[in-house]
Amino acid sequence: MNPDLRRLSQLLGYTFQNPALLRQALTHRSYGTPHNERLEFLGDSVLSLSISAKLFHDFPKLTEGDLSRARAHLVKEPTLAGIAQEMQLGDYLFLGEGELKSGGFRRPSILADALEAILGAIYLDSSFDATRAVIDALYAPIITKLDPKKLSKDPKTQLQEYLQSRKLPLPQYLIVATEGEAHEQHFKLECVIPELDIRAPGAGASRRKAEQEAAKLAYALASAQEKP
Repeated sequence: MNPDLRRLSQLLGYTFQNPALLRQALTHRSYGTPHNERLEFLGDSVLSLSISAKLFHDFPKLTEGDLSRARAHLVKEPTLAGIAQEMQLGDYLFLGEGELKSGGFRRPSILADALEAILGAIYLDSSFDATRAVIDALYAPIITKLDPKKLSKDPKTQLQEYLQSRKLPLPQYLIVATEGEAHEQHFKLECVIPELDIRAPGAGASRRKAEQEAAKLAYALASAQEKP
């Protein structure tokens, strides 16, 4: 673990003026402090804006809905984890003993979070333009093959559009329970649509995943109500 970080800088195409920022971005909370959660928060925002700008300029004929779906596809955990795996980012992570033994360096959520934290670190170390250049390079192979029109709508979007087409209010997502340690939580919630008397449960390792699962069930229940 943790080979020479200069190789990682080469893969990123960026050399840190403050190498401590890179080390922090690679440090999981199980290892100690300072860890990468705040950098992840920052990197998530920088990534979203960068990808939004890239799609806006590269796909001038796309509608807002298609742009939103394409962005969601590009910034979701599996896509980020795939990029991280290509870089063998797991080899560079600083993980606590428990995470090492459980294979945390291969876990998609940890890899995706670390990549976002690195982007946040680059932003703090330089500028938005420099960070965007790194993001453009990392995403170039993916965006080259991207066909936004073929991206399926995620369950939350599908449900939202269904309700809007029937002039119904948007659903509410209510947390029922949060289980597990802070770094490995499991969420249980309900997607509530009072007008249709629907309360659809969902669960997942993140709130986003739980919401998607609940929305998928809620959409199925709402659609079933229309059948004779």
